Amino acid sequence: MTDYQPTIDKKLISEMPKVIFPGRIVIIYTVEEARKAIAYLNQCPIVGVDTETRPSFKKGKINTVALLQVATNDICFLFRLNRIGIPDFLEEFLQNDVLKIGLSLRDDFSMLRRANNKDPKTGNWIELQDYVPRFGIQDKSLQKIYAILFGEKISKSQRLSNWEADVLTEAQQQYAATDAWATLRIYQKLNE
Repeated sequence: MTDYQPTIDKKLISEMPKVIFPGRIVIIYTVEEARKAIAYLNQCPIVGVDTETRPSFKKGKINTVALLQVATNDICFLFRLNRIGIPDFLEEFLQNDVLKIGLSLRDDFSMLRRANNKDPKTGNWIELQDYVPRFGIQDKSLQKIYAILFGEKISKSQRLSNWEADVLTEAQQQYAATDAWATLRIYQKLNE
């Protein structure tokens, strides 16, 4: 087991080349498209998972999860939950044996619970914030962990954009896919 540097400076990250998800991005707008995507993902041994929620700039107002990203090494599905909700088969996927890697899962689960009144954390999940310390990494942010391992930066410029927009911009799609895929890459790198 290799020990990595425990932390990294933000200035150093800002000078790194930007990483972008290199695979295919598939946006899921309908329950039928979601069913096909889940049939594919159920065949995968491991995936990276993330969510996006439209930011609220009003005190006390919290929006529900608008987007669920599930990535393999070469494809990322962007489930528009604000359009399709969380169908039973998607909920079953979140609770099944496919290994799912994420970061800040407590926040994601809380948002999914709010959207669905059900708790996905009964499945096969690894929380990277709990996992990376055994490799000597103290940082907890996706951007910092990724920079420590790969010497590349994940752009966070789309984080506060409107995830409920009718059409997701190219930049939003890339950001969302990169975040989910990065969790998978981190886990794979640490387990080489």
